[in-house]
Amino acid sequence: MKLKNTITTTLVMSAFVVVLASCQKETGPAEKAGKAVDNATEKAGQQIEKAGDDIQDAAKGKKN
Repeated sequence: MKLKNTITTTLVMSAFVVVLASCQKETGPAEKAGKAVDNATEKAGQQIEKAGDDIQDAAKGKKN
């Protein structure tokens, strides 16, 4: 009896996960814009960090 309950619970939970996964909406324009802003911010941050490293290297007398 305990095995039957475990199997039933597992099947119900699996079905619940599948239903939740299929309910996910496609990305809308706001989410796409947000991702674009995130990407731009990340790239800008990388460039600023590189510029900071270059300035530190120049201050130490190193050349690229």
